[in-house]
Parts: sequence; structure tokens; C-alpha cells
Amino acid sequence: MTSRKIIRTQVAILGAGPAGLMLSHLLSKAGIESTVLEIRSRREISETVRAGILEPGTVDLLVDSGVSDRVLREGDRHDGIELRFNGESHRIDFKDLVGESVWLYPQTDVFMDLAARREADGGDVRYSVSDTTVYDIEGAPRVWFTDADGTECELQADFIVGADGSRSHCRFQIPEAHRKWYFHEYPFAWFGILAEAPRSSDELIYANSEKGFALISQRTETVQRMYFQCDPNEDVSNWSEDRIWEAFRTRVNGNGFELKEGPVLDKMVLKFRSFVHTPMRHGKLFLAGDAAHTVPPTGAKGLNLAIHDVKMLFEGLDSFYNAGSSALLDSYSNRALDRVWKAQQFSYWMTSMLHTPADADDFSRARQLGELNSVVSSRHGRAYLAEAYTGWPTA
Repeated sequence: MTSRKIIRTQVAILGAGPAGLMLSHLLSKAGIESTVLEIRSRREISETVRAGILEPGTVDLLVDSGVSDRVLREGDRHDGIELRFNGESHRIDFKDLVGESVWLYPQTDVFMDLAARREADGGDVRYSVSDTTVYDIEGAPRVWFTDADGTECELQADFIVGADGSRSHCRFQIPEAHRKWYFHEYPFAWFGILAEAPRSSDELIYANSEKGFALISQRTETVQRMYFQCDPNEDVSNWSEDRIWEAFRTRVNGNGFELKEGPVLDKMVLKFRSFVHTPMRHGKLFLAGDAAHTVPPTGAKGLNLAIHDVKMLFEGLDSFYNAGSSALLDSYSNRALDRVWKAQQFSYWMTSMLHTPADADDFSRARQLGELNSVVSSRHGRAYLAEAYTGWPTA
């Protein structure tokens, strides 16, 4: 039998996405050791292009904890969004309603900032590992894995954190009798494109129409990211550039507004669902981010929820190691799930309000427009949307 190299740390973190790296960074600042294991290469993660709307709390954590202030220098601050229906735009002014803004800053850039900071600080982050197996989460936790150089290792830790994404291995380590999963499948997906075109708007446009939903987002001054509602089984090869732009026009253009178009550089179908794993802790295993919950992208909550999870988990670990109290660790799951369910409700509400089901009858369509009108015509309605979109105060 091959002997394994023994590695000892305080917190073993599976997953080197933004959640795992942020937790490792915060722990390091508090003098707590961690080792991060990731099956993907650093290059693969950095080349996985994902959009991102960052809540002010997420931006503050990145900047104030010393990760990087690049989000402030290169990100785009958005003080509101537009809801567009019946061919008319209605601005939700975040600054006026709740005194906050959000930042358009790709998740890929968040990863690159965190990865660079962990490297600069000498953090133990191991990419391209394989054969990862978790053992004894109720006793003496350990992780068996093969390092990138082929060395077989055993990582021994006080706690294990599963921040290993929506296809989490860690969540399956919680016994079936001690877990409950909540699912909601949506009957539509997003057809996403990257286009070489000028910006059509300085802020995001969420458009509702009889033909379905569209989201007009931005990337740079010359490259834009946009989405429209489609069937989850849609084949992108069936869509020419002319057909794609016609789909956007029928959902967005009108009353003087005209989308700026250009060559389509990339196209994809993005399926989504709502999912929650409860509890988010069992024994000495904690779940964070997409390993514990996913939301449809309409509410811009996914990355922000993940960062909030690790902030709360860090506070619990810091209190355990540096103050000798387990109270915050013991309450982590319940406290995190409070925000998760608020985010699930908001994301579900935005998705159902803005998307047009394929089988919608006249009543459903008229009721949906009534709901949109109720939101934009009431300061309280607009304020609810603004508060939820920019993020609730940390408990």
C-alpha cells in the first residue's frame, strides 16, 4: 500500500472559487491556517467567463480586507436598473431609494484578485488536484487527494469547508437522513451572447415582453453581454446573428429606444434552477456558496450569497480559535439560511415577474403587467426591489 504524505492544517477548504479563496484570505488575516484544494487548474478557472453584479457589502469586503481595490478602479458602479415593459422604461434609483449602489465586475475578476492575493501572501492553495475523498466529518476530519505532481496526500484538519460549487462532492458526505434538499425547476433558460457593440445603456435593462424576457448588460465600451429568454433545450447552432438580434429587438426596442448591435462573438444557453441544501453544517463539515444553494441569475444573488456565507463562517471560526467560543459556528447554518431564503424569494419573484411562460394566457399576461405597474408606481415597491437587489444588512 502506498504511504500518503501527511499534511496538517486547521481548516481544509475544498474549492478555490471566490468563496473558498475569500475564506482562506480572511482566515489568514486572523492567524488561522487553511489549505485549499481545487480540482481545476488556476488557468481554467480564470478563463471561465462569468458575469457579476456585486453588492456593496461584497465590494467593501474585497477592499477593506485587503484583497484588492481593482473593483473600484475598473468596475462600473451602477446606481440603479431599468425595468422595461410595454415598450417603456422605468428606472429603479438605488441611491435615492436606499442610498446604495452595486458594481458590475465579472466574477472572473473577483477570482483573479483573490488568487493573486493568496499567492502574494503565501497561501496554501493547490490547484489541479484529483481523487479527492472526504472522511470522518463527525470525528477527526481528513481529505485524501492526489496533488498536481502525483503525490498522494492526506490532509488532516479540525474542520472541512465544502465550497466546491453546484456539483459539490462535500454535500453528499452529509448522511441522507440528516439532510433535506429543496428544488425548483424553471421552464425557461437564458440565451446569452457576447457581442462586439457599443453600450446600449449605462445601466442594466430588465425587459418584459409578450415574446419573453431580455437582459441588456454591459462588459466594456466595445463588448457587451446580453441574454434573452429561451427554451432550456434550445440549440445555439440554430440561431443566426440576424435571428438573435431580431429576438432582442422584439423584446426591447420601442418608444425611441433602439438596441445597439454588432457581431456576435459567443453564444450559449444558460439553464438555471433554485436549490437549497439544509442544514449547511453537519459535524465538522460546513457548506458555503453554490455547494449549499443556487439561485436563478435574475436577482444577481449567487456570488453575493457565497461571499456572505464565508464572511459568517469566518466569524464563527475566528471566534472558535481566537476567543474559545463555538456559539457562532453552532448557529452558522440557521443564520446563513435566513439570508439564503430571502435571496431565494427575491430571485424567484424577479424571475416570475419578468419572464413570460410559453403557455401564459391573457389573464396571466395582464396580471403580470399589473404586478410590474404596482412595483414601479409605488415608492415602497421600488424600495423593496432596491433593498433586495443591493443586499440586506449583515446580521
